[in-house]
Amino acid sequence: MTNRRDFFKTTSMIVAGSVVGANLLSAAEPKKSKKKRVGLQLYSLREDMNKDAAGTLNKVAEMGYYSLETASYGDGKIYGMLPDEFTKRVKDLGMRLNSCHLGGPNYTKDTHTAAMDWWKKAIEDHSRTGMKYMIKPGGLKWPQKLDELKVQMDYFNAVGDLTAAAGLQFGWHNHNHEFTKIEDKVIYDFMLENTNPKTVCFEMDVYWVMKGGCSPIDYMKKYPKRFPLLHIKDEKEIGESGLLDFKAIFEEGYSIGMKDYFVEVERYNFEPLVSVQKSYDFLAAAPYVK
Repeated sequence: MTNRRDFFKTTSMIVAGSVVGANLLSAAEPKKSKKKRVGLQLYSLREDMNKDAAGTLNKVAEMGYYSLETASYGDGKIYGMLPDEFTKRVKDLGMRLNSCHLGGPNYTKDTHTAAMDWWKKAIEDHSRTGMKYMIKPGGLKWPQKLDELKVQMDYFNAVGDLTAAAGLQFGWHNHNHEFTKIEDKVIYDFMLENTNPKTVCFEMDVYWVMKGGCSPIDYMKKYPKRFPLLHIKDEKEIGESGLLDFKAIFEEGYSIGMKDYFVEVERYNFEPLVSVQKSYDFLAAAPYVK
């Protein structure tokens, strides 16, 4: 939870003896410790959240996490709670909501109206939380032709228009399939180049970029305005594999204006709560993490 300043004031002391003399200890404020903005994608604790969302949120706050990204929405509720209730619980714990993952319906041109209606309802509900981003993490039926993929990107642009009108931003979270090719074009590049940069962002999952055989840093350099969010992920706990250069990733992220980042742990060496704590500790101790 948010650190609060403690003010300490000592009373004056008269120390006997001609050598020491009289000393007066003035009021002093300890050096303020700045809490790092480490975020957590709650999918990392999916089973715990399903069993006891309120109790798990308490534990996440105790770990020191600053912001959250949700991964459960249905029937107008977030983890079984109304948006206002869920938001208040998070704020009362000293954390904030900044993003959500939403699957949404499968899309074809024939289902356009139904899909837009689904997103309108989701936008209405999530607008009540104060979060800024609505991220689609999958659920796309990958086509075999670029013109078919273009239909899906037109869909993304349409959703982006809806979220922008509500003061939110729509985005896509990648896995590794995006780094394969259709008609000799890397899918991820096509997605970036055929979506509106003003209304559609990309939440880069640095682990899946690496697993796709590409460099997260190269993509940030190539498309510096498209990645306000990063998913910080590893094979298991953050930093355990040695496969990713998190120092370089964070430094490049900050240089392009990264707004937020979220730990995501999908596989574990320990119980999920322990793995999520270890991931926080790794980033909290890293001097390159703000």
